[in-house]
Amino acid sequence: MHHKNIKLIVKRQLKKDHPNWRSLTKKEKKTLAEQVTKAVIDDYDFKQEIDVPAEELIGIDNQAINEDIMTLDKMNTLIDSFYKNSVINVREIKKLRVNLKDSQLTFINNMLDDPIINRLLSYRGFTPSMRKLMPSNFLRAELLKAIKYPEIAYRKYCTAEYMGLDRKENREFIGLPLHKKQIIDHTQLSKFRTSLSFAQNVNLLVYVLSLFFRSGILSDKVIHAVDSTELFNDTARPLFTTTIKNKKIRIYEDLDCDCGTRRNKANKNKYFIGYRMHTLTAIDAKTGHSFPLVSLVAPGNHHDSLFLEPLTELAQAMGIDLKLITADEAYHDKEGTIYEKTGVTLITPPPADKQLPVNVDSETYSVTLDDMCDIPMQRIGYTTDGHEYKCNAASGECMRSSSCPQCRTIPFDNGVFQRIVIDNELADQAIDIRKNCERPFNLLKHRDGLEQIRVRSQKALITKCTITTMVTLLIEIEKRCNDRTADDPQLQIFDFAS
Repeated sequence: MHHKNIKLIVKRQLKKDHPNWRSLTKKEKKTLAEQVTKAVIDDYDFKQEIDVPAEELIGIDNQAINEDIMTLDKMNTLIDSFYKNSVINVREIKKLRVNLKDSQLTFINNMLDDPIINRLLSYRGFTPSMRKLMPSNFLRAELLKAIKYPEIAYRKYCTAEYMGLDRKENREFIGLPLHKKQIIDHTQLSKFRTSLSFAQNVNLLVYVLSLFFRSGILSDKVIHAVDSTELFNDTARPLFTTTIKNKKIRIYEDLDCDCGTRRNKANKNKYFIGYRMHTLTAIDAKTGHSFPLVSLVAPGNHHDSLFLEPLTELAQAMGIDLKLITADEAYHDKEGTIYEKTGVTLITPPPADKQLPVNVDSETYSVTLDDMCDIPMQRIGYTTDGHEYKCNAASGECMRSSSCPQCRTIPFDNGVFQRIVIDNELADQAIDIRKNCERPFNLLKHRDGLEQIRVRSQKALITKCTITTMVTLLIEIEKRCNDRTADDPQLQIFDFAS
């Protein structure tokens, strides 16, 4: 843990002493990184106890839950009161945007309410007269890029080629005037991404999730899953590298990123430089379809198991109802703290090298009392100590019934005897269905623009992940509504939000 603490101190020092870090040359950054790292190591006391919050050590202290995060219930109330108290018919005004010919853009335009977005992204004392462009304009510009132009750079996107006067559809979706040459500069979009607080990012997600849950896409049989994916930074090599007690400390141009180990991929490098996005998804058990809900973005060098608890707590703070989470073995809960702190049950595949408790059959996982017993016991439930089993012998079947305890407790583990025992078909199905959550990653990375990171800081990347998640959900809502309107042409796209 000391190497993580040293990296944290170096990162803090560089950010504090050099607020203009991004404008420095690579040579200047390299010199500073080496000087500061060596100075911190020379003064570091390796005998001290590390008294640093875990969130800081794993790089998610900028994604902490706070009182500004809205729940789904509060968001539903806000949306309902907006339509109820509006003096004018907001939906009719949206239809005046006649240049929107693309059905997808038209749908998303009709779904989004700019006054609500501006309220979520504004600050105390903000008034519309303070600026020519509103937060909703910048958000719409980001959404448009993720929908139609995820593969191009921001510098190219923010030009007349995509925002010029001849691009009336794009300008109308963003909210730019059709008679002026005004264009959103790429530096303005950059400032917008980095200006959003974590609570504002979460509230944008809660807003879209409110629309998503009202759309009726999900059935009443929902299971949640957690998985992660690598987000590559364009940094090729670290500025400075040193080794402390067999642990590498690497300082990169992007101070928050790090070198991590990739999942087993054929013909690909074992390591990557960048971040890892840990995402909670909702899987419809009836259809098998999965949808991203919320993510945490962390440096790539930390183990997945460290992020399950903060991700679960964040989802609960948003008002998402969680009961069961399925994940791969990397998200194990050896200490059993997930259930104790959140009330959520975790199920993961048992590790192949995990030894079974004594007197447990390796094929059927049936439990017997001891070496002298050959009658499988019956599980009757669990206590804080583990799973409780009782003798299942019929009257007169066992000669030892009067002398044996006839009960046994098997402690919880991260193998077969998790809080849900992996000894039946339903448990196997819950484990297998977790593979469906790979679909949202394919959508987020390939369709909506996270395959290649086009932002240069963790804070901007958090906003980028929020945007791509919003786009994915809005497109899924559109597909759902198109299916419904095909069956009933009179059905309006807003009916589910009523």
